[in-house]
Amino acid sequence: MHWADVVADKLIKKYKKHVLATGITPSGPIHIGNMREVLTTDAIYRALIDKEADAELIYIADNYDHLRKVYPFLPAEYEKYVGKPLAEIPCPCGKHENYSEHFLQPFLNVLDKLGIHPRVYKAYDMYKEGMYNEYIQIALDNTERIKKIIEKISKRDLPKNWIPFNIQCENCGRLTTAKATLYNYPYIQYTCECGHSGEVDIRDSGVGKLPWRVDWPARWKMLNVTFEAFGKDHAAAGSSWDTGKVIVKEIYDYPPPEHLVYEFIHLKGKGAMHGSTGTAFTAEEMLNITPPEVLRFLIMKNQPNKHIEFDPGLGILSLVDEYDKWERVYFGLEEKIVGMKDLERTYELSQPSKLPKKAPCQVPYRHMVTLVQIAKNWNEIKKILIRTNQIPENIGKDDERLLKSRAEHAKY
Repeated sequence: MHWADVVADKLIKKYKKHVLATGITPSGPIHIGNMREVLTTDAIYRALIDKEADAELIYIADNYDHLRKVYPFLPAEYEKYVGKPLAEIPCPCGKHENYSEHFLQPFLNVLDKLGIHPRVYKAYDMYKEGMYNEYIQIALDNTERIKKIIEKISKRDLPKNWIPFNIQCENCGRLTTAKATLYNYPYIQYTCECGHSGEVDIRDSGVGKLPWRVDWPARWKMLNVTFEAFGKDHAAAGSSWDTGKVIVKEIYDYPPPEHLVYEFIHLKGKGAMHGSTGTAFTAEEMLNITPPEVLRFLIMKNQPNKHIEFDPGLGILSLVDEYDKWERVYFGLEEKIVGMKDLERTYELSQPSKLPKKAPCQVPYRHMVTLVQIAKNWNEIKKILIRTNQIPENIGKDDERLLKSRAEHAKY
């Protein structure tokens, strides 16, 4: 049984209504390593839908997070925005509403091409619209309990006057430099490193945000999350999962969601991908090079707890050829070989939308790479393929559309 169906069966035994959550902080290019989380969750969501379960897929963009530093891909002038919410920083290219949208919009376009259609939440809007207000008050009312949970489990000491709330300074706009001096509901008095002293009313929406270790469990309760996949960094001893599952149960009176820990995708010769350092291969670039079903296939054929070594060079050609072979076996054109585990289900979950009714027309990807270098356009490529009897002269519209798309990928 495919791993997505195994997880889906487990969830069905425990819940009647399923809310599967995924998300990321759009602080830099969103790479295919991040896609593992989204595609893993989408596979389980699809498995639930196939079993006629009541399920919803949601995506949370943490755009109220602050800019941590001037990343290698940013100009030096962005130093003045460090500490400010991503949704309040100017777009690097000037074409998007803000910094976070610069990275988020291309990613959402990728999701659409991959056949992933979640309900999208943006944390900045959630805070500004008051969705978090109740959970902020609960956290502040339980400051000492939360502090003890975090210190005990993470084995690190928090400052004496620590509160589970990051105030956004009314003067400089930063989330990282304001320190609370007194909390007396509903007001928090604070001083900021910029020299400003002020007071915020937690009943007012968007005056600050919960720190990640509290924000995560709060949103589980708020959005009724029943499942979430996350990387092994969140699952390490004393991590945000370890503290979050206790905080959500003891502070927010909600059971921790079922979870799945996935391994990272490594960039060949570079190690684990990190969008903030530039050591990454973006999902957008991947879809310029390969069809969406091939990117889905990369994730579907591997167990989530197995790390993937991604080669953006010749490895791409091998990956596409491997997908094509699985497709031929699926439609009975070739015999199944050793290693094709859960072939039928893997192929089905690899499709962005509808499952093909018959075997699509194929041209080896390596051959397509050669053709796009000797032919000026698709019509010339088509003539060569017909002349060499690789495709029929009366090729169907769907097959021609597929091969033309592959030619564009190969050319890129």
